[in-house]
Amino acid sequence: MDQTLTKPPMPRRAFVYSGFILVCFAVAALGSLATSAGLASWYPTLTKPSFNPPNWLFGPVWTVLYVMIAVAGARLVLSSAGDKGPVLAAYGTQLALNCAWSWVFFYAQRPGLAVIVIAALWLSIVATIVLAWPKDRVASWLMMPYLAWVSFASLLNIAIWRLNS
Repeated sequence: MDQTLTKPPMPRRAFVYSGFILVCFAVAALGSLATSAGLASWYPTLTKPSFNPPNWLFGPVWTVLYVMIAVAGARLVLSSAGDKGPVLAAYGTQLALNCAWSWVFFYAQRPGLAVIVIAALWLSIVATIVLAWPKDRVASWLMMPYLAWVSFASLLNIAIWRLNS
């Protein structure tokens, strides 16, 4: 059964939402450090598939996605549902893998290894969505655009790896 969002006092809700925004944007900033290292010199030299989006698109898309990911996490924590351990573990795993992918792909310049990381990321997002569904369906829905983008990024990663191997 779908659980509704609890209504704890406003200061607690604000604290939880702020905390998740900070964590998600810390993950983004850490990943950005790795991305900027590879984006400056290595990435422009790669052969890319015809469906590679322009570089300017990634920043706005990821900004929106990180906000949605943060809101989903906050909703899960604030949910009145019991036993949130597994969904929060899956949520934390996807954040860690999200950051790790940037370091493997851009910093280590290992697109083949990054395929493995992004596959694990994709699975952890699916796990988060599935485990969140009975706890807070809005949280699940908020993670679905992220899954769609990571699905696209997976195809892009595989294509770049194949074109440059």
